[in-house]
Amino acid sequence: MRGRLVIAAAALTMALTPGAAWAAQDGGDQTTGSHRPEASVSREAPRPDEGVPGYELVTLPNENVPNFQRRTVHCPEGKKAIGGGAEARGNDAILVGSFPTDDGTGWIGLGRQTATDNVGISVFVICAYV
Repeated sequence: MRGRLVIAAAALTMALTPGAAWAAQDGGDQTTGSHRPEASVSREAPRPDEGVPGYELVTLPNENVPNFQRRTVHCPEGKKAIGGGAEARGNDAILVGSFPTDDGTGWIGLGRQTATDNVGISVFVICAYV
């Protein structure tokens, strides 16, 4: 477990470097079955000394959704999630959950606000070949 955490931390550090590009993903939100919104994907070539083959940071930008609705972002075909996170945005926003998908190919985020019936949620997944 400690090894995966170290790899995830290293992948996040490398993935947050400049050079992100925009790419669209198709598929569905686990709750609604709708298509996935546009996601930001880092497409820098792996370096031999980086230790994480094919790392990518995929971001599902902030969007207001009903309280407790899951938002899901997936890794590109052939890659698995090695880490991830979510952010709840709003004056009284609370992040309720941030966890990998059951199949390990993506990340789920959900939250709520106490004063309104919707919340802004952003979701991030760190992907790599494993």
